[in-house]
Amino acid sequence: MLTINVRGENIEVTSAMREYVEKRLSKMEKYFSDGSTPIAHVNLKTYPSKGTKVEVTIPLPYITLRAEEINDDMYAGIDLVTDKLERQIKKFKTRVNRKGRESGSIKDIPLDDVSPEDTKEDESEIVRTKRLSLKPMDAEEAVLQMEMLGHEFFIFEDAETNGASIVYKRNDGKYGLIETNE
Repeated sequence: MLTINVRGENIEVTSAMREYVEKRLSKMEKYFSDGSTPIAHVNLKTYPSKGTKVEVTIPLPYITLRAEEINDDMYAGIDLVTDKLERQIKKFKTRVNRKGRESGSIKDIPLDDVSPEDTKEDESEIVRTKRLSLKPMDAEEAVLQMEMLGHEFFIFEDAETNGASIVYKRNDGKYGLIETNE
């Protein structure tokens, strides 16, 4: 049974909104095994200039399902987020089934009723490989390099720790840094 936790930011969640979220997300219960009790965390937001944003996170033992959608219409955003989550489940289940066939066993995951035929096999196909040498630099220089190249992320060797690090551009326009433990 999927538990649905709905909250709002800059908006009062009406009973109609709550019922619509529950109706749409309850259709996903068919993907979860009977013994599992996943919780869907739904966050509904409104912005003066962007419209509405719907975020849904469902933490599971083997994967965290997460989708978000910005739309002028809250109800359309809920529909689109639900569709994204279903595609994620199908893609994950296909990968697990493929790996299970290769290794001779399938892991017991809390998702059911998704067959490999339901998804496209080539969605996660690697079409290009790059090899690079990491240049020692600090995070600020890496951000400058990333911006000059017009990329969304940049991999570099941290001059202080000598470990590989990644800077990336966040959805809010700010930057994030991922450091590795070595």
